[in-house]
Amino acid sequence: MPTTLITTPTFARHSTRPWQVLVEAEAGPLRPCEDAALPIAELLKYAPEADALIVGMDEITAEVMDASPRLKVIAKHGVGVDTIDVAAAHSRGIPVVCAPGSNSRAVAEYTFGLLLSVTRSLAASHTSVAAGGWPKLFGPELHGKTLGIVGFGRIGRLLAGYARAFGMELLAHDPYVPDADIRAHGAEPAALDALLARADAVSLHTPPDPSGAPLLDRARLAAMKQGAVLVNAARGGLVDERALADLLGSGHLGAAALDAFSTEPLPADHPLREAPRTLLTSHMAACTPEANHAMGAMVAEDVVRVLAGKEPHHQAR
Repeated sequence: MPTTLITTPTFARHSTRPWQVLVEAEAGPLRPCEDAALPIAELLKYAPEADALIVGMDEITAEVMDASPRLKVIAKHGVGVDTIDVAAAHSRGIPVVCAPGSNSRAVAEYTFGLLLSVTRSLAASHTSVAAGGWPKLFGPELHGKTLGIVGFGRIGRLLAGYARAFGMELLAHDPYVPDADIRAHGAEPAALDALLARADAVSLHTPPDPSGAPLLDRARLAAMKQGAVLVNAARGGLVDERALADLLGSGHLGAAALDAFSTEPLPADHPLREAPRTLLTSHMAACTPEANHAMGAMVAEDVVRVLAGKEPHHQAR
């Protein structure tokens, strides 16, 4: 009987269906991670017994694969596979599967919530009121402002719809999406640097560069419109976080709301902890019961298919 090693504690947290899919297909005994993601030492300890891996933000490297002689499939409990060495997996004949579209609405809703919350200082007001204060904090209306969306896939398009409902103007940058498709969703196509110069708020929805270089480095952050807001609910590696903290401190940028960071959990000495006008959350944009159910069910079904010798439905390339 095959063994499925589950390293993400959020797998099937809000739905029994993914567990049922694995159990009914006898894709176990299962070794679930219930409290926290497995550190690399624990991952390497159990990897030799695994026929399938279901992972979260774990770094699945060639070393992990080479320590897993029985491994037949790696499943990302989510969408982005940038923490998995997909090329190394393919070279070893191990398919990598994921759950495209499963959390798009959750992330888009959360992203717009971050934008609204940070522009109107909702978290700062709550903190003050809870401590006995009663501040009157002013912030701009979103109506009539320009939102720049970097990455115009499923999430970016959903976000565009929410922003249009608030009366925002839209710019979008995505070199892989035809201009006609961008316009069809009510946005104006724009080069990245032009978008940064014009947008009152910028939201990131694109994978990081394989080189590790931030998309928004210090120069690009400095080139953003005076007082602009940055929202990142995608990946931490997209932003030079030190530069962002400096530009918030200088007043060049108006505010920033981030749900993803280059190092997670956020280190105690991270510069954004002390930066003004920030809203920092714990990489939880996809944390809805609906998305959790969809992600779990999709990857469980593909794990079962691969273990049965079939092609998966959602293979990462």
